[in-house]
Amino acid sequence: MRIELDFGAVLSQWPLLATGLLWTIGLTAISALLGVALGVVFAWVRSHGAPWLKWVVGTYVELIRNTPFIVQLFFIYFGLPAAGVKLNAETASVIAMVVNLSAYATEIIRAGIDATPRGQIEAAASLALSRMQTFTRVVLPPALKKVWPALVSQTIIVMLGSAVCGQISTPELSYAANLIQSRNFRAFEAFIVATLLYLLLAMALRKLLNWAGPRFIYGR
Repeated sequence: MRIELDFGAVLSQWPLLATGLLWTIGLTAISALLGVALGVVFAWVRSHGAPWLKWVVGTYVELIRNTPFIVQLFFIYFGLPAAGVKLNAETASVIAMVVNLSAYATEIIRAGIDATPRGQIEAAASLALSRMQTFTRVVLPPALKKVWPALVSQTIIVMLGSAVCGQISTPELSYAANLIQSRNFRAFEAFIVATLLYLLLAMALRKLLNWAGPRFIYGR
């Protein structure tokens, strides 16, 4: 059987692809910022919080890490309206990605925090630093440095997982590819192009985050 490829039929729909790509980048940027920020807060709670608060955050982390992302997305988009909370597809996608990334980031960052030498914390206490100053200036920067590669990898995983958000009509890249193939029946070519775009996006994101990491952590 001979297959005749026609990538022109897909690339001619470049505005759809560009829109999908921008949505994927936007979803990833928002979820990365909020997800890692929540991960830092939750990691501190799991390491230094009150016992009942540790239990709450621990339950949240285990629940999210042991359920599929698509189930979390569907629960937010289809389930919450039954409780009177109705969200549009884009907002539901952002919330689901933030929730998912924050749970994984919590455990990644906690591992870095727990690896902080006790001597550094005692030195900070001898300088009369408060608990918050000790955490933000002594514990967190080296902890983030240790776990930054893992955080970068998890962010990329969440970015690739955003393809699932097309299932609720969020206009990201996979949704655009599916829409294009439904119009011209060039599914093979459409998803090859989408695959290459995801690959390039993942590679670019890794380079960007690895470059930005030291500047973000140490402010330079």
